[in-house]
Parts: sequence; structure tokens; C-alpha cells
Amino acid sequence: MLKREWIPFCERAGSALAIIYAMLIASNTGNELVGFTTLLASAALFAAWAVIDKRWAFLALQFFYALSAVIGLVRWS
Repeated sequence: MLKREWIPFCERAGSALAIIYAMLIASNTGNELVGFTTLLASAALFAAWAVIDKRWAFLALQFFYALSAVIGLVRWS
């Protein structure tokens, strides 16, 4: 797959995982570990997109989303 072909995949998959994360955390059903894991995966996909598209501010934002996911995983494990 070419780099430019990865952008739509990263965008759509990252967005879907971010939606799932938000719903899992908001539902307060005890799925925090799954939720923060999906946030981490979403941040990784968005970070890949940022690198491919050379969006450095967006990459920095993903670093903080990933950090919050790790904090959530540590706190809830």
C-alpha cells in the first residue's frame, strides 16, 4: 500500500476507534480498560496519519492522547 493510500484507512479507523472509546467511557459499564486501549490504538492510527501527511501539531496532539490512554490504563488496571 502506498503512503497516500494509508491516509483514508488511518483517518477512518482512528475515528471509529475514538467513537468507540468515547462511548465505552461515557457508558460507565466497567469497560474502561477496553476504552483506553481503543484510545491508544486510535492515537497510534492518527499519529501515523500525521507523520504521513507531515502534520506535526496533530502528531503532538496524538502524543497527549496516547499519554492519557496510558494513564487511564494504569489507573484502571
